Amino acid sequence: MSYIVYGAGGHAKVVIDILRSRSEKIVGVMDDQAQTKEWNGLSVLGGADRLPDIQNQFPEALFIIAIGDNETRKKIACMLAKSGGRFGNAIHSSAVISSNVTIGEGTVVMPMVVINTDAVIGEHVIINTSATVDHDCHISDYAHISPGVNMAGSVNIEASVHIGIGTAIVPGVRVGRNTVIGAGACVICDLPNHAVAVGCPAKIIKLRKG
Repeated sequence: MSYIVYGAGGHAKVVIDILRSRSEKIVGVMDDQAQTKEWNGLSVLGGADRLPDIQNQFPEALFIIAIGDNETRKKIACMLAKSGGRFGNAIHSSAVISSNVTIGEGTVVMPMVVINTDAVIGEHVIINTSATVDHDCHISDYAHISPGVNMAGSVNIEASVHIGIGTAIVPGVRVGRNTVIGAGACVICDLPNHAVAVGCPAKIIKLRKG
């Protein structure tokens, strides 16, 4: 199995480290802003404008989009899928994941994560360092769960949600699509779509554009 990492920033460094720790083959990185031919010890293959050539050169390679911003990750995933690209996962060997957890393609699971029984994780999700996802949680596509988030049982995180570092979420809460939760929040009730919520308990401070 071989991989192409799309992205050349801090998040990409961690994804590459995960793949290297598992002795996976990385043929190179793609990045639309890169100005060098080599980055983090890997060849820079080019950006989206070179995608057809890259796919012809590495037809078996799986893509992992190593970009933290949800909307950017979604845009690139749609572009790659439209061109016939296939996606792999980067899951650190230190993560503790129940045998009946479902994880979608393109998802990244960082070191020391715990995902408990009957959780369902969507596509192109980021579950960052030391986050915990308890039983029966559902995390939809393109969500980003930051380091140290603690999510109790049966929490429902809808698509493109960003949960800030160190947030705690009580059992059974629903967080609506495209909502952002600030660092260190304590979420004790449902949050709607397109909200920005901060504090303990978390309170909505504004609504985002849908």
